Amino acid sequence: MTRATTVRAVLAAAVLLVSVLITLTMSPRLGLDLQGGTRMVLQAKDSDTAKADRESTDRTLEVLRQRIDSLGVAEPTLTRSGEDRIIVELPDVQDPRKAAEVIGRTAQLSFHAVQGQGTPTDEKPGASGTPGSEKSGAGPTLPDEQGRALDLGPARLSGAGVKDATAAFDGQQGAGWTVSLDFHKAAGRDWTRLTGEAACHPVQDDRRRVAIVLDQQIISSPQVSPSVGCNAGLPSGSTQITGSFSADEARELALLIKGGALPLPVEIVEQRTVGPTLGAAAIDASARAALIGAAATALFITVVYRLFGALAAVALAAYGLISYASLVALGVTLTLPGLAGFVLAIGMAVDANVLVFERAREEHTQHPGRSLRSSLTAGFRGAWSAVADSNVTTLIAAGLLFFLGSGPVKGFGVTLAIGVLASMFSALVIARALTEIAAGSRFVSDYRGVNGISGPGRVRTWLTRRDPRLMRSPRRWLLISSALVAVAVLGILVRGVNLGVEFTGGRLVEYSTSRPVDVEQARTALAGAGFGDAEVTTAGAGDISVRTGKLDNDGEHALRAALAEEGGKTTKVRDELIGPSLGDELRRNALIALGIAVLVQLAYLAIRFRWTFAVGSVAALVHDVIILVGAFAWLGRTVDGIFLAALLTVIGYSVNDSVVVFDRVRELWAKARRQPVAEVANRAVLQTVPRTLNTGMGALFILTALAVLGGDSLADFALALLIGICVGTYSSVMTAVPAALVLERSSKAPPPARKRAPGRRSGKGTARRDPLDNGARV
Repeated sequence: MTRATTVRAVLAAAVLLVSVLITLTMSPRLGLDLQGGTRMVLQAKDSDTAKADRESTDRTLEVLRQRIDSLGVAEPTLTRSGEDRIIVELPDVQDPRKAAEVIGRTAQLSFHAVQGQGTPTDEKPGASGTPGSEKSGAGPTLPDEQGRALDLGPARLSGAGVKDATAAFDGQQGAGWTVSLDFHKAAGRDWTRLTGEAACHPVQDDRRRVAIVLDQQIISSPQVSPSVGCNAGLPSGSTQITGSFSADEARELALLIKGGALPLPVEIVEQRTVGPTLGAAAIDASARAALIGAAATALFITVVYRLFGALAAVALAAYGLISYASLVALGVTLTLPGLAGFVLAIGMAVDANVLVFERAREEHTQHPGRSLRSSLTAGFRGAWSAVADSNVTTLIAAGLLFFLGSGPVKGFGVTLAIGVLASMFSALVIARALTEIAAGSRFVSDYRGVNGISGPGRVRTWLTRRDPRLMRSPRRWLLISSALVAVAVLGILVRGVNLGVEFTGGRLVEYSTSRPVDVEQARTALAGAGFGDAEVTTAGAGDISVRTGKLDNDGEHALRAALAEEGGKTTKVRDELIGPSLGDELRRNALIALGIAVLVQLAYLAIRFRWTFAVGSVAALVHDVIILVGAFAWLGRTVDGIFLAALLTVIGYSVNDSVVVFDRVRELWAKARRQPVAEVANRAVLQTVPRTLNTGMGALFILTALAVLGGDSLADFALALLIGICVGTYSSVMTAVPAALVLERSSKAPPPARKRAPGRRSGKGTARRDPLDNGARV
């Protein structure tokens, strides 16, 4: 075993050990569509005193965090998205009406004089005669930071008067972390009077304190400094709140005061509620699809590549472990599309192994005297360019999903990117270490029927015997592709594209009823309740799906009650609310994502290959996009965010296949610069067909498992990918290559330069000997 193989084996063992430890000690973070709950996207609006920018949105978020904590929701998540949006995730909250009511209130920040210490009580604030109650002519009684009840006077100053609040460290005076307040002009005068009156009371007297109240809760009650004289007060702009603050406590207090002072009205532009039953079913379905699809893929590559295929299957299992551990360690939220991306990447992990094994078969067939290990090494070396380019294009698609997508689509991009990186590690490190160790065995080397790469393979043998001239007339294939595109465009024009609620705005709610209810019964019941314009359909397993325009939470409650009259106990399984502005933005971002995908792929391929190859690949890409959208139009399927994730994945697949073919065209053409490019392209296509078929079969096993076993929630996703993979496999050969050939006929660019062999020096005629090759040159 060589030193390089030893290093790979040790690295693989270390990564697998860490992955096992992470899997056993850490739990995954499930999205709301898997554990149930409510997700809201809030749009911050400009107010009279603040503009909805990044800073003011952060202040609003902190106020909302305090409010949601008061709801008692376990582990809520609040994050800012962009300049003026806040994403709120509330696990296990199935009725969002209360949460929406709390979120929608305007922040109430006020400053009070302290009348004295109130009577302690264990009762909750707000009850009559207890802390939080209002007394005639006076302010409330509220607990301070230490839990002592304080009698407050009426509000003397509102939070709207606060101009700024900042946290700073005062090292010179030894005060530690402080919070500085700055008021607007009129409010500054009120602040001076308030602190001047408090200063008339003795030091340590509660009446010398000023209470800062946010949403009926004292967030701070600082005492006026002994240096301040009676009725003198503190001038605006020089007020500091001191105490034993930590850095985080000081910053939080500053955010609360400033956020309360500059409240931003918020509007719910998106709301999704998923029942936990749907989540559990989705997890079970995805798990079954993963196990069965992975088992079928492993069996397939074992049959095709024998022992080396079985070792690749072991690497495939290692890939699954590494991917899962990476998702858990990075804290990535697993959503339903994310799980689908995780399952789908299993099929992608096969691609690199197939590329290597097919290249090793070629090397061993062309050089019968070469050792098995040397052929395998040459296979890894020869496949590296195609593996790198194809994975880079997929990472580009994943990056576009992350930066231009939202919600579940963004999560799909993250899991897809992690899956691509893990698949490269499993193929180029784990699988290579296993196969190189096996190739060193005399038994494996001597018995060709065992290792799986000593023979050319049935597909390659058949193609060699038949030698079809596929690229003799490239325009013929372009006419066929144009006809397919025309049929797809006709479907888009005639049937129209059924855009999901994510792109059109509105509300989509799915219900499960205890008694069977057909669509006509549901429509009649809802029309009688005033929802005559609602679109009612079945949603699988007897559920009822209702899609409407603008519908608030009270309206949804009335809609559910009307449906319950026909179906008995009615449970909400899924709830999606998308505002029209967000729908327009999602639709716009989808088009931007597709446009950027085309441009980025075009630029990358033009740099790595030739401009004619790049245009051919992009032509195939556009061909696939149009046909997939047209197929969904003809079938009447919904085009939504999940479809967008599938579409961008198909783009990556399409470019992957094109890259592999053009990489071989470039290689063969550089060796035969005087040969007509059509003949070179024909040979390249025939040589890469086995890889294309075997990789496509590996992906189809996974996708078929998703379509059959993934349930209704994954059906459209799997269908889109099944169509896309089939069309993409065709177009990468029969659209991309013919388009490039037609362009090459009008191009005067010279053939690509031949690559120098590894170890060959410029101007020298010698080549470095491969230590694994028994004297053969590579």
